[in-house]
Amino acid sequence: MLAIINSCSLLGADAYMVRVEVDVSKGMPAFDIVGLPDAAVRESRERVRTAIRNSGLEFPFERITVNLAPADVKKEGANFDLAIAVGLLVATGQLTAPAQEARLVQTVFLGELSLDGSLRRVNGVLPMSRILPENGVDNLVLPQPNAAEGALLGQTAVWGLRSLRQFVDWWQGKEPLQPTVVDVQALFRQASARQAGQLDMADVKGQQLVKRAMEIAAAGRHNLLMVGAPGSGKTMLARRLPTILPDLTLPESLEITRIYSICGLLPEGSPLIVERPFRAPHHTASAQSVIGGGRTPRPGEVSLAHNGVLFLDELPEFGRAVRESLRQPLEDKIVTVSRVQGRMDYDAAFQLVAAMNPCPCGFLGDSSKPCTCTPHQVARYLGRVSGPLLDRIDLQVNVQRVEFADLNDKSRPESSAVIKARVMAARQIQLQRFAAEKIFANADMNRAQLEKYCLMQPAAEALLAQAFARLNLSARAHDRLLKVARTIADLAGAEQIEAAHIAEAVQYRGLETFSEYK
Repeated sequence: MLAIINSCSLLGADAYMVRVEVDVSKGMPAFDIVGLPDAAVRESRERVRTAIRNSGLEFPFERITVNLAPADVKKEGANFDLAIAVGLLVATGQLTAPAQEARLVQTVFLGELSLDGSLRRVNGVLPMSRILPENGVDNLVLPQPNAAEGALLGQTAVWGLRSLRQFVDWWQGKEPLQPTVVDVQALFRQASARQAGQLDMADVKGQQLVKRAMEIAAAGRHNLLMVGAPGSGKTMLARRLPTILPDLTLPESLEITRIYSICGLLPEGSPLIVERPFRAPHHTASAQSVIGGGRTPRPGEVSLAHNGVLFLDELPEFGRAVRESLRQPLEDKIVTVSRVQGRMDYDAAFQLVAAMNPCPCGFLGDSSKPCTCTPHQVARYLGRVSGPLLDRIDLQVNVQRVEFADLNDKSRPESSAVIKARVMAARQIQLQRFAAEKIFANADMNRAQLEKYCLMQPAAEALLAQAFARLNLSARAHDRLLKVARTIADLAGAEQIEAAHIAEAVQYRGLETFSEYK
């Protein structure tokens, strides 16, 4: 007898429907799975066989063939276990409910089976649940730990189950079960209210110039590079940037949750990501782990930092492939991974924050310790950060050593909450300005939008022309400097960009201090 069960799988960041066709016929006992299954899918034969027996059900001693359609797309993971088991039970007549046949066609089954018949959580439920309504699916049956995630969008009835035995009893009407319903707005508000604010800008003594640069970066979503001696506080400052960023919106939260769901990184007991991600990969990380890809393509750190911050400490120490591969996602806000089996796109709208020393020893330009590097060593070290990558970093600021007077100052610096209030006010101006556009921050403006929204006073235009010539800026660096000036004007509540705004934006080209070495 043939049974057809609906399931889902992932191809990159996108989900697609899979028909699980189970045929049980007379012949030499065998259990074959076809349709380009990977090792985890092939091993489901043993999990399904043992789970059915340990659930008090009968496993057929016949020839079993399972086809996963479409057959020309590779299937990965253990999320087909439940669908295969249900198909076997239907094909062998153990689920005798003719009235349920129409319901079976409108139901998708997801879940990994343990040997005792219990259901284990699977990855990627949120992107899978997104495609169900357009495919005529009204019901989603999945493990209980995934139920809240599957119900986030509220588009289908979601049934969370603990075991295969419970599914059989529920399907045959022996055990009542209520669908999982999630008030995603209330969940988002409650989770946001529980965020722990352990880090605070008030913990950082001194460094007023760098704090101002971080405020501008947060207000306009600009990329930031900090250059300074070891121990000057670069990492401490970078880790506090998320505390002054605008709060996540619900659509942004769902975008991040989708990526973390694919990677299996959702926190235990929480179906929704409510904090802006802060990802800080080590400088030994490979290009594939940072950008995404691999033999089985998966999102990388740039995608895990979507709508958040990607912090690269010791930027020159990262491999050249990592540094240069950042250029495309910084511009396009998306990562494209091309493989023989197809092309996959991953969201990567991250804010880059990087830190580096000014030279190999770290003390070039330091007021208290002399640099021991030769000009050639300095030039070679700085040359690791290419011009095209620097062009894409809006703010480049020198971080000076903290003086004793600052450390001994008993007054408490501005808290993150105070700075964040100014950032939110500037972001609100941008949201109103770009209400008719498809962007939300100054850093995302294209050339046409720059001409439309970055109106300058004559003195500001003259100063920008001088800076362009003196610093030998590229066209891209010119545009980014203008975007920073627009953000500074927004923080000041100014309609037009003034000369003071251009002057402040120019001083955040801090790496020009070391231009004689490059």
